[in-house]
Amino acid sequence: MTTLGEALITLLEAHGVDTVFGIPGVHTVELYRGLAGSKIRHVTPRHEQGAAFMADGYARASGKPGVAFVITGPGLTNAVTAMAQARADSVPMLVISGVNAMPTLGKGLGYLHEMPDQRGMTEKVALASTRITEARALPGALASTFALFASSRPGPVHIEIPIDVMTVPADGLVPSRPNAAPAAPDTAAVAEAARLVEAARRPLILAGGGAKRAEAQLRALAERLDAPVVQTANARGLMYGHPLAVPASPSLKAVRALMADADFVVAAGTEFGPTDYDMYGDGGFALPANLVRIDIDAAQLARRSATVSIQADCARALEALLAELDETGHHASQQVAARADGGAARPATPGAARAAATRDAAWAEIDPAAQAQVKVVGTIRDALPGALIVGDSTQPVYAANLYYDHDRPGGWFSAATGFGALGYGPPAAIGAALAVPDAPVVCLTGDGGFQFTLPEIGAALDSGANVIFVVWNNRGYREIETSMRDVGVEPVGVSPAPPDFLKIAEAYGIEAERLAGPSELGEALLRARLAQKPRLIEISVE
Repeated sequence: MTTLGEALITLLEAHGVDTVFGIPGVHTVELYRGLAGSKIRHVTPRHEQGAAFMADGYARASGKPGVAFVITGPGLTNAVTAMAQARADSVPMLVISGVNAMPTLGKGLGYLHEMPDQRGMTEKVALASTRITEARALPGALASTFALFASSRPGPVHIEIPIDVMTVPADGLVPSRPNAAPAAPDTAAVAEAARLVEAARRPLILAGGGAKRAEAQLRALAERLDAPVVQTANARGLMYGHPLAVPASPSLKAVRALMADADFVVAAGTEFGPTDYDMYGDGGFALPANLVRIDIDAAQLARRSATVSIQADCARALEALLAELDETGHHASQQVAARADGGAARPATPGAARAAATRDAAWAEIDPAAQAQVKVVGTIRDALPGALIVGDSTQPVYAANLYYDHDRPGGWFSAATGFGALGYGPPAAIGAALAVPDAPVVCLTGDGGFQFTLPEIGAALDSGANVIFVVWNNRGYREIETSMRDVGVEPVGVSPAPPDFLKIAEAYGIEAERLAGPSELGEALLRARLAQKPRLIEISVE
C-alpha cells in the first residue's frame, strides 16, 4: 500500500522538484516515509524560518519554485516571516505543513502544536492555503499550485495535510499537469503602446524584478527606442555596463528628473513600491505621463493607473511590442554604438547621453560613506565575476540598492526592500548555492542581521553549499542608530554585542578570517573561492 505521504513525494518529483528544505517532526514523519528512496534532496536548516528563506533563495536563483516542509503550529508560524518576504518579492514558494487530526481541528482540546485556525492564519500571507482531506484531492492541489506559479504573479502557497490523512491509502494517484501559461498580451493594448512610441522623443524604460528574466527583450527594446533603462533593486544585473543602463534607485533626485523629463515610459514588471520609488518618504514620486505598464498580474495593474496596461509575462509583452514596432516600421533615429570590449562606451546617442548624465548625477548624489560601501560590493563583483550576491539588511546592501551595476541578471537580491526581513541573507544564499552550484555565491550580511540566522552556517556545511559569508561588522544596528539621531531620538537598543564570528565559524568547522577593512577583500574572496567550501570573511568596520 502506498500512503498519501509517500504519494506526495512521487507527485513532487513529477512536478520537477529536486530539493526540499525542512526539519522533520512528529507531525511530519509520514511525509518523510517516501523521501529516502526518492531523487529529492533534503536539506535540514537549523530553524523553520531558515527553511523557507532557503526555499526563497533557491527559487530566485533557479527560477523554479522552492519547497519547504514544516511541522504543524510552531513550524509553520516560524516560516510565515519568510513566506511574507516571498509574497512581497513575487517568489514562487510551496510550504507543505502538517496539521492536527481532522476530528480535533478547531475544538481547542490542547493537542500538541494546536492552533485555533492554522489555515486562517496562513491564508492571510499565502496566495492560497489548501487542506488535503482525502487522497484524491492531492494531485489537483499540487497541479493548481504549479499552474499558479507558471501562469501568474508567483508567491507563497501553503498546503496542509492532517496527520491522520497522511497515512490513508493513495495507490494509483497520478500527477495532473495542466498546460498553464501566462495570458497572451492583448493585441489592441500592444498596438496602442506602439502608437504612443511614434510621438516619443525622450522615451524611458523602468525595469523591475518582473523583468529580470527578460534581458534580451529588454535590451532589444531599449536599443530600438534609444531609451535609458532604470533598474529597481530587484532588476539589477540587467544590461550590465550598457550605455543605456541606469542602475540607480528611482528614489534619487537625478533618476526622478530623468523620469519627469521623459515623454513616454514603459514600466516592465515593477509595482512602483515606495521602497523603490519613495524610500526617503518625501512624497516626491509621481507616476510618469504616457505610461505603458507591463505586469503579469491584473490586480497589480489595477493598483496604479496607466495610459496603457498590458497583462502578460514581461518577455512575451516586450516581444509583442517589438514585433508591432517592426510592423509599423518604427526605428530609433540612431543606434547604440557597438562596444568591442564589452565595457561602457562613450555616449553615441541621445538616449545614451541622457543615461550617462543620470548615472553621473545619481552617483554624485550619494554621500561619500555610501559610495565607499558601493565600492565594497563592486569589489565582490570584480573578484568573482558572475557571482550571485545575496544581501541582508546591512549598510553596503542599502548603499548598493541606491546605485550598483551587477554583472549577472538575477544575481543581486536581498531582503532590504519590500518586506525587509532581517536574517534573510544567510539561508537564502544557501538555497541559491544549492540551486546553481557552479556559480560563486556570496552572502553579504551585517553583524546584527547575521545573528538572526547565524546557526544556518551549519546547514551550509551539511549540504555542501559553498557560500562565502561576508560579515560587515560595525557592532550594532548603525542604520537604525543614524535614523534615530537624525530625528533627535537618543539611540537605544541599537548596539547588541556581536560574538566572535571566527570562533563560531571554527566551532562549526568552517574556515574564517578577519579583515581590518575592505581593502584586502578581493584577495580574501579569491582564497575563499579556491577553497570550494563554505568560508566566512569578517570585515571590521570602524
